Amino acid sequence: MIRAQGLAALAEEVERCTRCPLHATRTQAVFGAGHPDADLLFVGEAPGFHEDQQGVPFVGQAGKLLDKLLAGIGLTRADVYIANVLKSRPPGNRDPHPDEISACEGWLFRQIELIEPKVVATLGNFATKLLSGKPLGITRVHGQEQVTTLGGRRVLLYPLYHPAAALYTPAMLEVLQDDFRRLPELLGRAPATVAPPAEVERVLAREPAVQLGLF
Repeated sequence: MIRAQGLAALAEEVERCTRCPLHATRTQAVFGAGHPDADLLFVGEAPGFHEDQQGVPFVGQAGKLLDKLLAGIGLTRADVYIANVLKSRPPGNRDPHPDEISACEGWLFRQIELIEPKVVATLGNFATKLLSGKPLGITRVHGQEQVTTLGGRRVLLYPLYHPAAALYTPAMLEVLQDDFRRLPELLGRAPATVAPPAEVERVLAREPAVQLGLF
């Protein structure tokens, strides 16, 4: 209940946010959706057309594929939480700009702090580079979990291809399905230790996305 209330209050703040120009072109903010106590958090890139219209992440074709991938490991959307790096749709579904990521990333980190997931599965390049703090692209790191600190907690960061990239490429879809099959195992051994104060301070003082070499 406390987490749900905290997320609801944060969603209201996001709806009023004017930190970047995207607030002027969006239909509505797309905060996130799912179980507030989820052990598994998915992080995508940014809302698309359908998400912007409905205010819910991953409701287009990529979202339907995500639902199928979840079903393949015995999960539904009700079991997980889904969010994006950006809460507003970039015009024409273009890639996020560095200043937009820098302005919006704080909302995502606060979501992670509230939900306290065990595993954070990043979908695609932008989410992976932001949360790993490394410039390596998804092709090199997909399916390779790493222990990191997010929201003051030790979590398993698990990079995955974005479902949109696998919609029309059978070979990539097979890789994505294989990577998804490891999620139950990772949830069973994910670290849940609270990070020491010095580590928490380091995370809170992390450099803007531009300085992390994301682009």
